[in-house]
Amino acid sequence: MLGDISGVDAIYIVTGRTDMRKSIDGLCAIIQEQFSMDPYANALYLFCGRRCDRIKAILTEPDGMVLIYKRLTVAQGRYRWPRNKSEVRNLTWREFDWLMSGIDIEQPKAIRTAKT
Repeated sequence: MLGDISGVDAIYIVTGRTDMRKSIDGLCAIIQEQFSMDPYANALYLFCGRRCDRIKAILTEPDGMVLIYKRLTVAQGRYRWPRNKSEVRNLTWREFDWLMSGIDIEQPKAIRTAKT
C-alpha cells in the first residue's frame, strides 16, 4: 500500500535542519552522500526544516520511492526535533510515536531502569 510504514526495518531521524525545498532526489542524496547510508533500504528517513512545523519522510517501496509530507496547522504547534548537530539517529517505534505526537524523544525520565 502507498506509504505503509508498518513494514520498515528501521526508522532514522536526520537531526539538525534540512532544506525543505528538496525533493526525493535531494533527500536521497543527503542520505547517501552525507551519511553514507542506502536510501533504498527498507527504512523510513525523517527530515525537518527550520520552522519545525513540517516534516518530510522518504520510504522505499518495491516499485519506487514515496515522499511523505506533513505540515502541522497553526494550532498544532511544532515538532520537538533534535537540533544539536546534523547526524542520523535510529529511532524506536516508541520514540517515533512520541515525535509524531509532539513529545521530545530525548526523555531521560521516560524510561526507568531496574534497580539491582
